[in-house]
Amino acid sequence: MSVPTRPKTGGTPATTPVPTAPTAPTAPTAPTGVASAGPAALAALAGPAALAALAALAAMAVLPAPASASVPGDTCPTAVACAVIRLKPGAPTTKGAIAAAAALGRLGTPFSWGGGSPSGPTRGIGRGASTVGFDCSGLTLYAWARAGVRLGHYTGSQFRQGRRVPLTALREGDLLFFGGGTGDPTHVGLYVRGGVMVHAPKTGDVVKTTRFLDNPYFRATYRGAVRPG
Repeated sequence: MSVPTRPKTGGTPATTPVPTAPTAPTAPTAPTGVASAGPAALAALAGPAALAALAALAAMAVLPAPASASVPGDTCPTAVACAVIRLKPGAPTTKGAIAAAAALGRLGTPFSWGGGSPSGPTRGIGRGASTVGFDCSGLTLYAWARAGVRLGHYTGSQFRQGRRVPLTALREGDLLFFGGGTGDPTHVGLYVRGGVMVHAPKTGDVVKTTRFLDNPYFRATYRGAVRPG
């Protein structure tokens, strides 16, 4: 909350009382270092400590300023804030929230064609053979494996592994599909919140967040969403 400024007195005599600015309420503070922590720091928190940190951030609606990016709209609040995903104190974590948080924990991992397994990044195949990382469907199968759901390593099969969800009813972890015309989709990402997805885009890039609803390419090629599990 911004504190109102003291009114200008102009030529008002000194004897005229001047309103005193109200004291701004003290904002709650997050656990030390949590609000600005990255995926590694979040992973270092264990058990109750992790839940307490996430719950504190959720209660505070912590949304740190996005980091700079080469392409406008390709950033999201810090991974910790994203991983909160509307978590409320005492509320159970959904499979979708677990999947989304797992994918966010891999931000910055290189794209590798054919890379990714239920246990993490792997060497890919073909042009991805020399790179340890994820391709788009490899990231999504890894993320949902952390939530106990097995997916195929292909966008076409993942498109059929769950129930269809309208754009207006998206939840964290839902799979978002793009491209391919009337055939199998050619790209997949995981929904986070607020029009943001986390995905592994292409060779030479890394796992990142993108505001897909603000991106002309993704808006034009959107095929639908699927909720696994």
